Amino acid sequence: MNDEAKQASAVPATADTAQLIAAICLALGGIVAFYVFKSRPEAWLSWLALVGGLLLGVVVFAISQYGRNFWQFFLESRVELRKVFWPSQKETMTTTMVVLVFVVVASAFFWLLDLMLAYATKFFTGSGS
Repeated sequence: MNDEAKQASAVPATADTAQLIAAICLALGGIVAFYVFKSRPEAWLSWLALVGGLLLGVVVFAISQYGRNFWQFFLESRVELRKVFWPSQKETMTTTMVVLVFVVVASAFFWLLDLMLAYATKFFTGSGS
């Protein structure tokens, strides 16, 4: 299957948008219920509402096309992560030292440039001490 056909089938429908909105509402409802029930003496009830709302929101999200697309993206990201070339410790230290030396040289250059421009400005304008 080519990428165009893959992309066309991955576009979520209106029902999936409704599922996404329902998932968000369930998660927010769990959070609101947590704070509503927090003032009651049964502390476990507020935590149950929070965990239940978030869990229901995640389940509804997971069964929607958005959730399937997210899971597919996660799986493809793991495959791409395995392809990454990770440098050795020696290469990392060498590159770090090159960057630090360059930063020091650039800092010194811009410091000297600033001093020369400040001196030139004082010389041409006649101001300063």
